[in-house]
Amino acid sequence: MNHARLRQDTGWWRHAVIYEVYPRSFQDSNGDGIGDLDGITARLPYLKGLGVDAVWIAPFFRSPMRDFGYDVSDYLDVDPMFGTMRAFETLVECAHSLELRVMIDLVLSHSSDQHPWFAASRADRSNLQADWYVWADAKPDGTPPNNWLSIFGGSAWQWDTRREQYYLHNFLASQPDLNFHTPAVQDALLEVARFWLVRGVDGFRLDTVNFYTHDRQLRNNPPQPAGRFAGAAHRSNPYAWQRHLHDKTQPENLVFIERLRALCDGFPGAVLLGEIGDDQQYKTLAEYTEGDRRLQMAYVFRLLERDCSARHLAGVLEEYLRDASRSRVCWSVGNHDVERVASRWSAWGGTARQRAELAAALLLSLPGGKCVYQGEELGLTEVDVPFEQLRDPFGITMWPQKMGRDGCRTPMPWTRAPGAGFTTGTPWLPIADEHLPLAVREQVGDPHSLHAFYVDWLGWHRHEPALRHGSLQLLAPTDQVLAFERVTPDETLLCLFNLSGEAADYRIDRAAVAVTERSMDARVEGGQARLAPCSAAFARVVQKTK
Repeated sequence: MNHARLRQDTGWWRHAVIYEVYPRSFQDSNGDGIGDLDGITARLPYLKGLGVDAVWIAPFFRSPMRDFGYDVSDYLDVDPMFGTMRAFETLVECAHSLELRVMIDLVLSHSSDQHPWFAASRADRSNLQADWYVWADAKPDGTPPNNWLSIFGGSAWQWDTRREQYYLHNFLASQPDLNFHTPAVQDALLEVARFWLVRGVDGFRLDTVNFYTHDRQLRNNPPQPAGRFAGAAHRSNPYAWQRHLHDKTQPENLVFIERLRALCDGFPGAVLLGEIGDDQQYKTLAEYTEGDRRLQMAYVFRLLERDCSARHLAGVLEEYLRDASRSRVCWSVGNHDVERVASRWSAWGGTARQRAELAAALLLSLPGGKCVYQGEELGLTEVDVPFEQLRDPFGITMWPQKMGRDGCRTPMPWTRAPGAGFTTGTPWLPIADEHLPLAVREQVGDPHSLHAFYVDWLGWHRHEPALRHGSLQLLAPTDQVLAFERVTPDETLLCLFNLSGEAADYRIDRAAVAVTERSMDARVEGGQARLAPCSAAFARVVQKTK
């Protein structure tokens, strides 16, 4: 299928399963220990065989790599570490020939301090790009202009001796924030998006999409109510102690989002997927996906948190239904920023394999798009990377309370051989011994493997009308069981998940239920379900009480 035919399906994203590739760790083609674009191209048939619809590639632009590509120094070129522009074009051509779409990660809220735009902006206060970044004078006592904090620790303001002003950085000091209140900045970033759309990409994952615009008045953020912490953040990071009312999620941000959407609409089938981190996550998601002028879909961090109890997850879905039920959500249980789900949700009990299966079954049962992070289909667990081998600046700063993101970014195991089939050289992060038995070569072709489970369930998801089109109706949870229905005018699919390490019973308020459609060591008979530890059951309701 060529790209023109792919672009005829403009609604492909509504039920898509998108596979995230972290390029440094996916496949090394030249033996330098770092994954690259040619490596991704070589593995595209594997992704096709898995049954996903699209691949999202984390940043591969030119960068000093202080935050591993999320600090861009040239938006219009490939970093030599990952290959060449021709290598990227080949990747896109190969993906499209396999009917896979390609989404790339756009990091627009900030650049690297090595970007020529920032070099010009910091030179003085009067040059043509002086206001392309967020600059502010110090208070009379020399302290920063307000109390805003960096997610990576400390003040969000860095003193610059050239301009004798502070500049804003929500992340590393080497990641200065672009000033979206400057029209020329918006225009330049729209041209970046156009550049990649012309080269055939099928959409963008937009990093920190609600961070683009700040409060012009630079008002202080208020504290969180006593005992509360923002989002999924931990109290060990002071960022979680504030209500982030003024440093992000400003109304003016939506103006740029609408301009970006208008640009993408000129390339049929191109999709905007936003990453939203906010105190009121689903309310913000609903606002950012409202109508047909903003993002097609977005995801938040609620399923990326550590709490995985049945009542907590029921509360997450209740929040979604209350605040964003008409919105287009893209769900995920893992990505390159959080502990791997097979380890993170260990409170479920059971084995890592059982947790991986249950997380996949839950993910694929939710309405809308889904993201699968590389290695989830193998059941990879979090790697305990020794401090001396840590590479993640966030992890190094927050150690030992938070181990950072290296543990979920270790190389993909393709074989049991030295280098795990990932590289013939020395891998940039250590390959865990416990991952070798889970390698792709060990699982593909084994009907009892987790990989086979994914292939099977992805196929079911693709052809099951209730999972693709049904509304979500939440049922009462228990301490062990999360329960909901996916409902279409023609059928009701009951979905039950025992999120505990003990067997569980669940009473169904129905007159009759059909024979269990599919299960993981569970049984539904009439109005009663019996679920083994860490199991799930799906059944069709054939008669409802009134």
